[in-house]
Order: sequence, then structure tokens, then C-alpha cells
Amino acid sequence: MWAITAGLAVGHPARARSGHHSGDLSTWTTVAVFLVIYPMMVNLRVEAMVRAGRNVRGLGLALVYNFVWAPLVGLVLVRVFLHDPLVALGFLLVMVVPCSSMSIAYTGLAKGDVELATVIVAVSFVVAVIAVPLWMLVFAAGYDIPLPLGSMMGSILTVLLAPMLAGWLTRKAIVRWRGPGVLSRLQPVFSAASMLAMFAIIFLIFFAKAQMIVDRWQTVLLLLVPNALFMAATLGLATWLNRRIGLTYGEHMAVVFASAGKNNATAIAIAATAFSPLVAVPAATMPIFQILLMIGYVKLAPRVRRLYSHGRHPRPALATSHP
Repeated sequence: MWAITAGLAVGHPARARSGHHSGDLSTWTTVAVFLVIYPMMVNLRVEAMVRAGRNVRGLGLALVYNFVWAPLVGLVLVRVFLHDPLVALGFLLVMVVPCSSMSIAYTGLAKGDVELATVIVAVSFVVAVIAVPLWMLVFAAGYDIPLPLGSMMGSILTVLLAPMLAGWLTRKAIVRWRGPGVLSRLQPVFSAASMLAMFAIIFLIFFAKAQMIVDRWQTVLLLLVPNALFMAATLGLATWLNRRIGLTYGEHMAVVFASAGKNNATAIAIAATAFSPLVAVPAATMPIFQILLMIGYVKLAPRVRRLYSHGRHPRPALATSHP
């Protein structure tokens, strides 16, 4: 919470300066995202990620949550709560973009399956190339929406492939020079570095958007309800359904964070090129609720782990008759 408060407190008085340096702020945010993901990647085993790609059940569930569940629930929510067509369209745009790369960091903080989370993020970006324009054609048939494929690929390179490569090279160097045992001793350092970088991202987001949040506080409050309902419904459904289907705790954490978290930067890019600034407001304000609820779910990780370890029910065996 202190990062949110500090971002607003510093960002609003400095709103003119932050507006002139929006490009620099975007760069620093990208650097912070890199620094969140990179420590996770140091512990990433490439061979384990290849095995995670064969997890059809976990990967398939995440794609259904992202590209079927989210758009349909979003459509219901805008019909009930959002009556401004541009704001409603902006909210629906957020619902159809791929999952956030930050879901990898949340999965790592919750001790989930980082390899599976990484595969889900990568595949969701590929699927989004087709899914986003198709859904937006349904939601906004009267608009010609250019898909920022270059921005998507740049995002993948910056916040996924680059830290993955850097982490893999770092891992190889540490193992070669100091032995594999050093990695386990450095794990708390990597976790602390990821957490500090996450706080930096929160501060930068609220610093950069402070003026918009203060000036459009009514719109922000209006968006609170559908945003919170979507996040809560997705987290709740995934927690229940993933357990019923039989996912492990690690698989569940990878799927749930990738399903609830949306790539707001991609939504902002599409809105900025195709619509008025009002369409970008939902994507710009979504991090407020997304960050809070995601971190809250990370804090609930011990309870979720107990639920998955003690509450799983085996499938009943077929009854057999004996003569």
C-alpha cells in the first residue's frame, strides 16, 4: 500500500514533469518488469519448461480462462455496470488481451510452477494475435482496429525472452564457477530482489497515472465494481475448478495468475491507436485493482496450498459386483 500512496503523493504534484517524461517512465517500468522476472529466470530449468509445455490440461485451462471466460464475463459486466460505450469498449478490450507477463513473477512469489507460467504467457501472446481482433470485431464491429503486433513482439522480447536468456546465462555461470549449491543459498536474495522490483513497478504506475486517477476519480470508482468482480470471480472459479479437475498446487498457481492478470500495456497500445483517450482509461486503471488482488492472493498462498494438499478428492472407483 505504501508504494501506491507514495506514487500518488509524488506523482500528482509532479504531474506536469511526469507528462513530459512519459517515455522515460515507460522505460523505467519496463526495466522494473525485467528485474522482477530476471531473478525468477535464474532458477528456471529449460528442460523443466519443455516438460511444462506438454501439460495440455494446465495450458488449455489457462487459454480458456483468458480467451473464452474473460470476454464473456466482461460482456455481462459492461451490460450491467458501464453505460458509456467508450468506457465499456475499453473494458472489453482489457478482457481480450493476453495474460500479463507479471503473472510469472506472482507465480514465483507463490512458489508455483514458473515453467508452466512462462509457457502460458508465451502461448497466450501467440493466440492473442488471432483472438484479439476476432473478439474486438464482435464487440466493435464499427471500428477498424489495428493490432499492434510489433508492440506485442517487443513486449515478449523485453519482459519474457530477454530475462529468460539472461537468467539462463547467469545460472550457467554460477553453476560453472561456484557449483549448483550456491543457487539454493542465493534464492532468498533473488526473491527479495523480485519483491523490491515489484514495489518499484507499483510506484511507477501510480506515479505516471496520478493526474488521470485524481482528475477522473468518478470513472475510476465506476470501474472498481466490474474490475473487482471479474478478478474475484476468476480467482474464485479457478481455485475451485482447478482443484476439482486435479491440478497440483504449483500448476494451479501458474494457471490462476495467468488467467486473472491482463496485459494492460497491450490494451493501452490498441486503445491509443484506434480510439479516443477515454477507451484507454479502463486499461490504465486496471492495475490498481489487479495489483492489489494479485498480491492479496499471493498472501493467501499458504491457505491455498493447504486446500490443494488436504482437500483433494480421488475419483470414485467403478463399482464391481462379485458373484
